[in-house]
Amino acid sequence: MAVPGRPAPLGATVRDDGVNFAVASDVAESVTLCLFDEQGPGAGSGAGAETRVPLTDVDDGVWHGFVPGLGPGVRYGYRVDGEWDPARGLRADPHKLLLDPCALVVTGHLTTHDDVLAPHRDSAPHVPRSVVIASSPGSLRSPRNLRAPIPWSDSVIYEAHVKGMTAAHPAVPVEERGTFAGFAHDAVLEHLTGLGVTAVELLPIQHFETELGLLRHGRTNYWGYNPIAYFAPHLGYSAAARAGRPEGALDEFRTMVDRLHDAGLEVILDVVYNHTAEGDHLGPTLCFRGLDNAAYYHLDPDDRSRYVDTTGCGNSFRAGSPRGLRLVMDSLRHWVTAMGVDGFRFDLATTLGRDAHGSAFDPDAALFAAIAQDPVLSGVKLIAEPWDVGRPDSYELGRFPAPWVEWNGTYRDCVRDFWRSHEGRLAEFATRLTGSSDLYGAHHRRPLASVNFVTAHDGFTLRDLVSYDVKHNESNGEHNRDGSDDNRSWNCGVEGVTDDPDVLALRSRQQRALLATLLLSFGVPMLLAGDEFGRTQQGNNNAYSHDDDISWIDWHAIDGELLAFTRSLLEFRAAHPVFRRRRFLGGTAAHELAWFGVDGHPMTGESWANPGSRSVVLHLDGSHDPDRDDDGSLLIDDDFLLIVNAWWEPLDVVIPDVETTQERAAWHTALDTFTGQVHEFPDGTGAALHAGQVRTVGPRTLVALRSMTKM
Repeated sequence: MAVPGRPAPLGATVRDDGVNFAVASDVAESVTLCLFDEQGPGAGSGAGAETRVPLTDVDDGVWHGFVPGLGPGVRYGYRVDGEWDPARGLRADPHKLLLDPCALVVTGHLTTHDDVLAPHRDSAPHVPRSVVIASSPGSLRSPRNLRAPIPWSDSVIYEAHVKGMTAAHPAVPVEERGTFAGFAHDAVLEHLTGLGVTAVELLPIQHFETELGLLRHGRTNYWGYNPIAYFAPHLGYSAAARAGRPEGALDEFRTMVDRLHDAGLEVILDVVYNHTAEGDHLGPTLCFRGLDNAAYYHLDPDDRSRYVDTTGCGNSFRAGSPRGLRLVMDSLRHWVTAMGVDGFRFDLATTLGRDAHGSAFDPDAALFAAIAQDPVLSGVKLIAEPWDVGRPDSYELGRFPAPWVEWNGTYRDCVRDFWRSHEGRLAEFATRLTGSSDLYGAHHRRPLASVNFVTAHDGFTLRDLVSYDVKHNESNGEHNRDGSDDNRSWNCGVEGVTDDPDVLALRSRQQRALLATLLLSFGVPMLLAGDEFGRTQQGNNNAYSHDDDISWIDWHAIDGELLAFTRSLLEFRAAHPVFRRRRFLGGTAAHELAWFGVDGHPMTGESWANPGSRSVVLHLDGSHDPDRDDDGSLLIDDDFLLIVNAWWEPLDVVIPDVETTQERAAWHTALDTFTGQVHEFPDGTGAALHAGQVRTVGPRTLVALRSMTKM
C-alpha cells in the first residue's frame, strides 16, 4: 500500500525507507503503480508476479505515492484508467503497462505478441519495464562539472554509432565491443585524438524500441531513431547490462564521457524528441499514448483518432505543450548535469518548432525560447537538423534562432554536385566554401552557424559516394525501394567493386578533393566515422536495420594513405585560422577575399553565370583585420590561394597578382589533392611561384598555395 508521498520530483526517487513515485496525467481517472518481483529480463518472458498499488493522491495532474520498504532494482510500470474514446484523442487503457517517462533505466523489449496492439488486452508480459535506481548524494542526481565548450571555430565533429565503432574492433575486449565501455577504450581514444577531431556526435543512445514491422521480419532498428524513454541509456550498448547489471549502464556511460573529456573530446548526443516508438494510431501503447495522448502528441484536427505526422514515423511529439516541454527540458538537463554531455544534435528539429496544431514552423517556438533562457542548456552546443517531412515548410535551413547551428544539407548537395562536374554549380560552390552567407549573413549569423558535411549516417559513405551511381539496398528486404534516389554520387566509371587501377586512383582523388573541401570551408566540419579511411557499406544508403558488418566499422580494411591524408588535413586546418574564420568576408573587407579565373584575372559576372565554369581561384588574406581569439589575441595567418579545378582534365592556372602584406608574394604548395600531399614549407624554402607564373593543376583537384606573412 502507498501513502501519499510527494508530487515532485517526477519519476521514482529512492529515500531511506522506500521509494516515492510520481507520474503526470491530466486525463487519468485513476493511476495504478505495478511492481514486478522478477530481477531478470522481464519483458517478453512473462516472469514475475505483479503487485498493483493504487496511487490515490493527485496534485495538478501529478499522481504520486510513497511505497515503504522498496529500494533500487525494482521493476515497475503504470496502468492508467480513464476515458477510452479514440475519436476524441482519449486512449486510457488500464490493460496496457506503461513506462515511467522519467525512468533512468529501462529493461526488456517490445515483442510482437498480439496482446501488444489489441486494445483492452494485457500487454505487461510483452513490453519493457522501468527500473528503480538509487539516487543518493554524490550519485546520479548530483550535477556533473560543466566544462567550458570548445569554440565552434575550433570544432570538428565526428559522427559515430556507439556499437558500430567497436563491434568489430580487434583491440577492444570481446565483452566490451559495441558498448559505452568499448567506445572509451584506449584504442578508440587514440584513433580519435590522432585523427584530430574535437567532438564525437553519437547516434541515438536513449532507450529505443525496434518497430514491430521490423521485428516480424527478424530485423532490428540499428540506428536507434525510435525512442521511448528519454532519460534512460539504451542497455544494448552497456557491457554492465550484458553482465546482468542494468543499473550499471549509467556509470558506464558517465565513465565513457569522462574518458572522452580527459582526451580533450566533447560528447554530443543525437536526440530524437520529434516522435516516439508508439508510432501511428495503430501502434503499440507503451508510455505517452496511455498516459495522456493529447498532451504529448499532435493530433490530427480533422480526425483526433490519428496523428499529425511530420516525421514519417507515425506521430509527432508536442514539444511545445506544457507536459511535452517539461519532459524535453528535464531530459536535456539530465543528460548535461547528471551525465556530463556537452551538447545535442536534434533530429528532424523543424517538428520541434511547430505550433500547437503541428502546423506552421515558428523560430520563436516554446522549446527554443525555453532553451535560450535556461542557465544550463543555453550554454551547450545545440545543432538542428533543420527539416522534417511532408509539409511545404519542412525545409527550414537558415531559420533556427541563435545559439543554434544547423546541419547544412544545401552544402552537402552542392559540394557533391560540384565534384562530380555537374554544370552550373561554381557560384554556389564558392558561397558554400566561404560559409553560406546567403543562408546566414542576412540574419546576422556567422559562418559557424553552418555544420558542413558531405556524408552522414543516412546515405552513402564517402567511399560509396565515389563508387556507386545508384543505391544497392537489396539486403534491407524492401526490394531496393527504401533509401533516397537523390544521391548525387558518381561511380567514376564502374559500378561498385573493381580492380581497375585507373578507376581506383580516380576514386581516391575524388575522396581527397571532397575531404579537402569540407575541412577548408568556413563553418563547422562534420566527418562520418570511417570516411577517414574508406569505410564502405557496399552501396547501401539506408543501413538503418543492419546490425552487422554492413554497418560496423571494419578495422581490418583501412586505407592507410587516405587516413594519413585526413590526419594531415585536420592538422593543417587547426594550424591556420584563416580557414576557421568567425565572420563572413567581403563587402567592406573585399580585399580579404578575392576570386580569380584561371587566367589570373578577377572573376566576372559572366564567368560566374557560365554553366560550364568549373574552376576558380580564391585568395584569402590571413593578416589583414584578422579574427581575435577568445582572449583577444589576433589570429594572424599566412595568405593562401585555393585553386579549385572540377574539370576532368588538368588546367594551367596563372598565379594572380593579389594585394598582400608583402611586396611580392612567393607562393608554395601547401596542399595538392591530386598527389595527396600536404606540406608545411618554412619561409624561404621549397619551389616558389609568383604572380604571372603558371601552376598546372590536376583534374578534379584542389590545390592550396601558401605565402608566408611578412609583418
